[in-house]
Amino acid sequence: MIVLGLTGSIGTGKSTTAAMFRDFGVPVHDADATVHDLYRAEAVAPVAALFPEALENGIIDRKALSAVLARSPERFGELEAVIHPLVRARETAFLDAERRNGAPLVLLDIPLLYETGGEKRVDKVVVVTCDPQMQRERVLARPGMTEEKFQLILSRQTPDAEKRRRADFIIDTGRGLEAAREQVEEIIARLTERRN
Repeated sequence: MIVLGLTGSIGTGKSTTAAMFRDFGVPVHDADATVHDLYRAEAVAPVAALFPEALENGIIDRKALSAVLARSPERFGELEAVIHPLVRARETAFLDAERRNGAPLVLLDIPLLYETGGEKRVDKVVVVTCDPQMQRERVLARPGMTEEKFQLILSRQTPDAEKRRRADFIIDTGRGLEAAREQVEEIIARLTERRN
């Protein structure tokens, strides 16, 4: 089974690209979706112990947590020490299940792939990219997004140029959805043909 890692900076179209892989029948493990689920499940108690102001109605309120981290970005490490092992456990269970199912190719959608050393856990890396101005417009169009929040997120991500330099495959979403879909299909074909 080939394990493909997908990453990209905020606003580059990573989620849309992951959905395209899923549409082509590739099983996808979404690290962000897993974190959101963990905030309603096993991460509640340990995160609430560190950030009591983020606990609301028995779950972790992501907006409240983001507000705390915006005020104290040095506390990201504390949160990650709790969250990353829980995400990894879910990822391992996903990989084990897909191996048993005989999947030839799976995708791990990991926003902070390079930042967390995730490239060591995958066979190949796909980086999703687009023009910086397009990225900025996409991100600032999101509800509740500010320039300050955008800059904070970018400051915690490996620069796009560095990601592209380290990638095995690059998908440029700035050329439109159809072009991106063709790039996804080509990557799948190259990786699965190699196994046949």
